[in-house]
Amino acid sequence: MSKLNRDVLYLILKELEHNNNALHSCVLVNKTWCEIIIPILWKNPWKYLIKGKETLLFNVIISYLSDETKNNLKNQGMDYLKNSYQKPLFDYIRFCRYLHLDEIVKLITTNEIITNIKNEIFNIFINENRKYTHLYIPYKFNYKIHLIPGAKNCLSEIEFLSFNAGIDDDDIIIGLTEIIKSIKGLELIIEENNNCEIVRLIEAPKKLIKVHLINNCIQKGQNFCNIYLNSLTKHANTVQYFKVFDQTTKILSSFVNLKVLELGSEYESNWGCLENLSLPFLQVLRTMFIPIQSLANLIENTSKSLIEINIDNIFHYRYDNRRIIQAISESCPNLKFLKIVFRNFSSSELEKLLINCQYLSVLYIITCEISFDWNNLFRILTRSSPISLFKFRFRIFSKVPVPKSESLKLFFNEWKGKRPILLNFNNVKNIEAMLNKYEAEGIVKHFNNLRGDFEWESP
Repeated sequence: MSKLNRDVLYLILKELEHNNNALHSCVLVNKTWCEIIIPILWKNPWKYLIKGKETLLFNVIISYLSDETKNNLKNQGMDYLKNSYQKPLFDYIRFCRYLHLDEIVKLITTNEIITNIKNEIFNIFINENRKYTHLYIPYKFNYKIHLIPGAKNCLSEIEFLSFNAGIDDDDIIIGLTEIIKSIKGLELIIEENNNCEIVRLIEAPKKLIKVHLINNCIQKGQNFCNIYLNSLTKHANTVQYFKVFDQTTKILSSFVNLKVLELGSEYESNWGCLENLSLPFLQVLRTMFIPIQSLANLIENTSKSLIEINIDNIFHYRYDNRRIIQAISESCPNLKFLKIVFRNFSSSELEKLLINCQYLSVLYIITCEISFDWNNLFRILTRSSPISLFKFRFRIFSKVPVPKSESLKLFFNEWKGKRPILLNFNNVKNIEAMLNKYEAEGIVKHFNNLRGDFEWESP
């Protein structure tokens, strides 16, 4: 029974893995809680790094150094070694599953004294007693980690690799290719000086599922990006997630089983390839600066499988706005999340969308018209929203009028009897008293008036 209780407790506490403050509070409950939470916190300790607070993590790392090395460092004036002689309560690094070599390199390069013992520091992280699932390799990385004893065992289960193509040492690429064959996710960062040997790392995985290309050099990196894109065709049948920015993606048609597509561009003419693209299994579409005509055609060529559409940072003319909303309405009956610009002239199309998309639960509307008609929008929402829809967010551009109190009262009063609303505006003010009234009546469940992301609660 105690084993069962501990396992259940682990599952509960694991739900808090993204809430750093809550986990740190729970550590103090008792020994059992502490033993469960420490591995959760140390799974990816790098995400908790705060600028100016790096020493707290580095002190733990330094504590693993040999006494001889620590004495030498102390003699050279390293003032943060006061507690490094005390043996840690846990083998913290053993719990780490994310190996951020970029953070380790920063530790080494920002301190001349530490640079002299970089071999020992790398050996702390790479040895037979470590197992990682995520590996991050920075720009111009030149340390042959694949030659460290225990590297093969330590890195053999890497599932996600973030790799900067600006690396000069072919031996590192070849060495890692021979070790890392279980990658399912790849993030490739393209710089001015790229290495064609990276193709080895792209082609090595047996089942590559997730791909993210980041091109930091739009002009000079184009040829390299094309080489890398072509090498991805080897994984055409397995790639399910693809993200790219500022690139023509003619190879998209090869990804016949693609489920998630994220695209962005500042050059609209590059995306004509989307107009005749058919992705029958696509479930999630997230875009920035992609022309509406291309997106409408792409949506129409799916097999009604889309459950999320997120269209951002693209201006909609009247015809474009009607066209995209109509395409969604007719082609996405299973849609659950929609983010889109809405203009007054598309009222009938929006109403049809709400009627046709009966599973929609989140509606994120961007308004950009100076004469935006809030009363009309609220009437449509209260009259035609499906039962599942209760989460609304509105992003209002500058010079666009915010809804008046009378409009909001109309919305809330007409919504009475439906599911309580989760609501977000980016700049509506002085409505707290009104909201308190409607919260008390069970019409509004939660209101957020911040500019940051809205924490959507589960249905």
